[in-house]
Amino acid sequence: MRRTRTICIAFALYFALAGLAEARKPNVVIFLTDDQGWGDLSINGNTNLSTPNVDSLAHEGARFENFYVCAVCAPTRAEFLTGRYHPRTGVSGVSVGEGRLNVDELTIADMFKSAGYATGAFGKWHNGTQSPYHPNDRGFDEFYGFTSGHWGHYFGPPLDHNGKKVRGEGYVVDDFTDHALAFIEENRNEPFFCYLPYNTPHSPMMIGDKFYDKFKDLDPNMKHRDPKKEDVMMTRAALAMCENIDWNVGRVLKKLDELALREDTIVLYFSDNGPNSWRWNAGMKGRKASVDEGGLRSPLHIRWPAKIKAGTNVSLVTAAIDLLPTLAEMTGITLKPNKPLDGRSVGPLLFEKSAKFPARDLFSVWRDKSTVRTARFRLDTDGKLYDIPNDRGQNKDVAAQHPQEAARLQKALVKHVQAMNAIRSQFKDRPFTVGYAKSTTLPARDGVPHGTIQRSSKAPNNSFFKNWTNTDGAITWDIEVGQEGSYEATIYYTCAEGDVGAHMHLSIDDGNEGNTTEKVVTEAFDPQLYDKSKERVEKSHYFVKDFKPLRMDRPIKLPKGRAALRLRALKISGQQAIDVHSLELVRR
Repeated sequence: MRRTRTICIAFALYFALAGLAEARKPNVVIFLTDDQGWGDLSINGNTNLSTPNVDSLAHEGARFENFYVCAVCAPTRAEFLTGRYHPRTGVSGVSVGEGRLNVDELTIADMFKSAGYATGAFGKWHNGTQSPYHPNDRGFDEFYGFTSGHWGHYFGPPLDHNGKKVRGEGYVVDDFTDHALAFIEENRNEPFFCYLPYNTPHSPMMIGDKFYDKFKDLDPNMKHRDPKKEDVMMTRAALAMCENIDWNVGRVLKKLDELALREDTIVLYFSDNGPNSWRWNAGMKGRKASVDEGGLRSPLHIRWPAKIKAGTNVSLVTAAIDLLPTLAEMTGITLKPNKPLDGRSVGPLLFEKSAKFPARDLFSVWRDKSTVRTARFRLDTDGKLYDIPNDRGQNKDVAAQHPQEAARLQKALVKHVQAMNAIRSQFKDRPFTVGYAKSTTLPARDGVPHGTIQRSSKAPNNSFFKNWTNTDGAITWDIEVGQEGSYEATIYYTCAEGDVGAHMHLSIDDGNEGNTTEKVVTEAFDPQLYDKSKERVEKSHYFVKDFKPLRMDRPIKLPKGRAALRLRALKISGQQAIDVHSLELVRR
């Protein structure tokens, strides 16, 4: 009797443990690189560099031959996060708030978090800064990185850790990977969703000697199809940055091996758009910001040793909008979208040899350019038709040979563009949110300079305001206050010794003199710009320095609703007032 009972307990324990093992969902690790072209990998034929770790994901898993993203960064991220064409999500561009993902969009992180996953993002977010657009509000338990479209310095820069200002350690991609490794280690006993949106090889073209020395004198064997366009210094830096990415991918893969998580972890690798310079890209037409093959085609590798057969090749036309439904199916998560998806799961292509999909038209819109891709053709923004399997470089217009298909695609594209433009117009007028979290930062990127005030950089994303030479100048932020109250205001500033004494004044343009605060600058703070010796191109428009907090004398009262927040200099004692990096508002 006792032996029978022991056997029953043993069987019960076995089946219970088996059930737990079966119930454990696979982990997911996603690498998304920034401005890395399809041709920036050795697996795709580029002999200028070596990327064995990224290549291994395709050799040991699946390689997608016709995977497409958007022409630029934030739109691709929006489509990956939501499974929807980016204009539907409120994302229209890459700067001054254009990258914000509408707060009523459910993200892939929301999906995984609801399914019990630990969720973390480490790198470049680019889909909103202020709460409720911040990654911690969009399904990510853990965030370490920056929320802007690009960052001005890659060695020990200021970063964001769960909404708090921190200083990075070392090279940013290495640093992001360090934090991702710690996240994986911490959550190794539960399913995790780890998103690594690296910010390279986007400019500034900064990379350490360890990776650059190999390329510093390189005359690339493989060049852009029009070699006269190629900036070899830019190419050298990009290749070095891509090899650094590959090294960091290898670190993550090694960690999965060490923790015995390799077999049941889904690993994806793709890029957000075409290359950011004219360099080798398999002869394809276009680069970043183009809606031709060279601007939209991205590598996609998916490895899942437990399920995906090594060496699987997927030739179907697929896109970033497909990743959310695909990962939902692969992990057994029931999709409950609150809005219709444009993407579809391509999971069956990974597991079923005979899987078939109905034909579809895949659209891409960027600014005033648009294109549509089918299994065979691409209709470009000028109405030219190309037979892509036979003409990846888009050299011969075959519209005359296929007039019916050209006409059909032209009609479909016009209809799609009109629909996207109508949607986009709904999201043009969006102020910046304040008070949806205890602390809100309004960077110079989101402000408007008046008078003599100028940006430090031609690109707003990582700029500060300078040249404040008279009292007619001002900086304004168009804001929408979510919670009325008193807010402690802090300006992050620099000021030369001879300019101390500026009288700064912050107010709401509502005619109420009570809704103001002020502060006289009594302390100089004039640091040097960050060292740019590791930037590997001749010309740079990135200027970064440290800023000091200047806390205003008293809290400012902010009424709920929309308002213009205005920073003025009532008095300037020297040649100029202050340089301004950002304004922080903390609700009391």
